[in-house]
Amino acid sequence: MNPISSDQPRVLVVDDEKFIRDILADFLTMEGYAVRTAEDGAQALSELSHSSFDLVISDLKMPKMGGLDLLQHVGHLQPEALTVIMTGFGTVETAIDAMKQGAYDYILKPFKVEEIVHVVQRGLEKKRLATENLRLREALSLYKVSEAITASLSLDDVVSTVTRSALSEVDADAVFMWLADGEGGFFERLRQTRDDPGMARTAGRLDPAAVHTRIHSDAPLVLHGSDAVPLFSEQPEPGVVSTLTIPLRMQTRLLGWISVVSSTPSKKFTEGQRKLLSIIASRAAAAIENAHLYEDLQATFQQTIQSLANTIDKMDRYTAGHSQRVALYASRLGRWLGLDEREIEIVRQAALMHDIGKVGCVMNLNKPGKLSADEYESFQLHPGYGKEILDPIAFLQPVIPGVHLHHERWDGRGYPLRLEGNNIPLIARIISVADTYDAMTSNRAYRRALPHEVTVGEIERCSGTQFDPDIAGPFVERIDRLRDELVADGQSIPE
Repeated sequence: MNPISSDQPRVLVVDDEKFIRDILADFLTMEGYAVRTAEDGAQALSELSHSSFDLVISDLKMPKMGGLDLLQHVGHLQPEALTVIMTGFGTVETAIDAMKQGAYDYILKPFKVEEIVHVVQRGLEKKRLATENLRLREALSLYKVSEAITASLSLDDVVSTVTRSALSEVDADAVFMWLADGEGGFFERLRQTRDDPGMARTAGRLDPAAVHTRIHSDAPLVLHGSDAVPLFSEQPEPGVVSTLTIPLRMQTRLLGWISVVSSTPSKKFTEGQRKLLSIIASRAAAAIENAHLYEDLQATFQQTIQSLANTIDKMDRYTAGHSQRVALYASRLGRWLGLDEREIEIVRQAALMHDIGKVGCVMNLNKPGKLSADEYESFQLHPGYGKEILDPIAFLQPVIPGVHLHHERWDGRGYPLRLEGNNIPLIARIISVADTYDAMTSNRAYRRALPHEVTVGEIERCSGTQFDPDIAGPFVERIDRLRDELVADGQSIPE
């Protein structure tokens, strides 16, 4: 019998009559199929354990093992193979029973060979279309997973998306994401399990040293049963059926790994699933690297802003901490107004730097008494100087309106552009209230701090003239609650 070719459809003919086996094998071979034969169910199982088949044609009545019993084994050994049952003793009930148990079709003896060929052709075409459809669904699924993984620069979002995708795409019971800690070790960043609430407690715990050693030794990372046990420091319940681990690499650097676990007896991970998870892992590694770079950039960004804020506060001993306090009041006010977290962060950053333009004012900021007309005119230039300082820095563009326009007034009598009402950017209107409150409740060279109640009354009085009433109102309503929180937290507040 000719060996099976990898590019030919593969058919297994099972019948205890040699004549039927031979005639079917001859005709199907002439049709271009690679055919193997077996004289009963037991011999068929041997063939199925050594080779894969696209379709099995089996007699119903055979010694040792009949067609219906074989049908059940085919379903377990090669679930994607189609099975056609033949019999000379068939009834409608027998046919229905075979179809219920998963048979693709049912043929009565005696039959015409052309009929068998037609059934095989129809079945294999159906299987081809199903396989093609599955590949298209897998490709679409991978595309969607890749899009989801790369859609965020937040490491938390990336890790959550990757673990969720790994769990669903390979039909695992649990998935673990381990990442490098930056000091040569690894830690469990996240685990996810199926919907069963008990799985989180019974998923076990990986031994990072064992996994790391196996990755670096290039040992197989698809393990079943007892072979997978050494990877765990705490064994899953009810036990390990199969594990699959894929390293997360950027060039030669190991960023961590994804491990999926099956505790379901009939569920073992395959080479196809390993390849699928490898594709997900390659996208994940790039996304994790980008998220780390973004976190580093954000840290540098925050350090830059803090340094600029410290520069201003160092210029005037009376206003030390002013930028930090204005940032606190402004960000809380933004939250009270219903801004989202990104907008609140921009408000906070702008508030930290709102006075950066004072470095361009050639005047004594610690001068006691009122400023002269020339000094006040020079002082009024600081919002414009702030804009000029920040303009060349691309990543600081969102904060510039707050820095440049926080001295505008609701009635249009502010500076530098004399904007009015809603023409003043929201970020600047928020900082205006926060800045005024802190300035009035802080000591200055030319006056002592005003009491909290007096300051709040002044902001309320100027609502609709100096301040946007829809911003001043919420501030006045909630500032006492914020003060209580700060006291409870051990922080000092204006009297």
